[in-house]
Amino acid sequence: MRRTSLDGAIIAEVIAKLSTVDTPAAVGARQPVHTCYVPADRLTPNLLREWGDHALAMLDAHGALLEVPDGVLAKVRAKLEREPVEDLRIDFEDGYGTRGDATEDADAERAASTVAAWHRAGTAPPSCGIRFKSFHTTALLERGVRTLDIFLTALGAVPPGLTLTFPKVTGPGQVAALVELLELLEDRLGLASATLRFEIQIETTRSIVDAEGRLAVPRLIAAGRGRVSGLHFGTYDYTAACGLDAAQQHLAHPACDFARHVMQVSAAGTGVRLSDGSTNVLPVGDFVERGWRTHYELVRRGLEHGFYQGWDLHPAQLVSRYAAVFTYYLEHAGESARRLRAYLTGSGGPVADEPATARALAGTLRRAVDCGALTEAQVTDLVGSPEWTAHV
Repeated sequence: MRRTSLDGAIIAEVIAKLSTVDTPAAVGARQPVHTCYVPADRLTPNLLREWGDHALAMLDAHGALLEVPDGVLAKVRAKLEREPVEDLRIDFEDGYGTRGDATEDADAERAASTVAAWHRAGTAPPSCGIRFKSFHTTALLERGVRTLDIFLTALGAVPPGLTLTFPKVTGPGQVAALVELLELLEDRLGLASATLRFEIQIETTRSIVDAEGRLAVPRLIAAGRGRVSGLHFGTYDYTAACGLDAAQQHLAHPACDFARHVMQVSAAGTGVRLSDGSTNVLPVGDFVERGWRTHYELVRRGLEHGFYQGWDLHPAQLVSRYAAVFTYYLEHAGESARRLRAYLTGSGGPVADEPATARALAGTLRRAVDCGALTEAQVTDLVGSPEWTAHV
């Protein structure tokens, strides 16, 4: 037997210390392709269908303007008929503005009753929730907390996919304060610990690099103590904070790329999901073609950068959102399936993929299924084996 200098007990002790290091956190269930945004005063009981019908009418009237592969627009139509909205955020912040307390109280209660009614009827989107006011000033904090309290209290039981969005975060202290408030709400409402989670909107420069020159995102996530579910980029607040003039305030600006790259590397392996921002170039009036083209290109650009979700501000953007998403996944499905099949069978090929890449290939195919670009059976046929699902 070969002589060694380290005994088994020492090695076991080291392994025990490292057993959880660099273990990626579970990402969880399906990620929506978008977050649709509606000010709270414009919320109606039929909003989801209204958005879908508006998008269908735009598709009927102007669909020929979209240059996409054959069959994509049929898939877009089916999606708009079946599930036009994957994630909805009822806004009490910038889009809602400052109103009297009685008005906002009533709107918060109405938002809760509307969401609860959708869940009872089985018509709720896969995820839905509110964006409350920021903690920038005492007045905003008090108003934001009151809206959050009224909404959750009126809602009662927490439905599946409930999502809370925390805007204009500037430091971990704000995140820690929200966590403390959520703990108190869980206690008062009889909810299990850590039931209430939230997204952080990255829309201030201090949420990227703090006042001491450190990357801020890891500290924000840590302050959330396991409750942070996502990081959502805020295009216009962030670019304005960077001092860009209005013409340069858009998602494709290099300043936005820098912020998104920081978000990406900071959240990697944490299970915290990423969402791109929005574009305010809307497909309305005489600007339908320009609005769709701008939105389509930005959605594709986000997907290519690893941002699989973004914000939509207008129902007509559903057409360009799904057209871009479906085209992207359909273009990549064949190659992803071929490479994953070669990896699973060990048959080799022109690309020598490793386990991490195999997971990425399977993740691409899973997202294609989740959004409706392909069915699971179609992906299984492409890969040649149902084993692909084990690598997601």
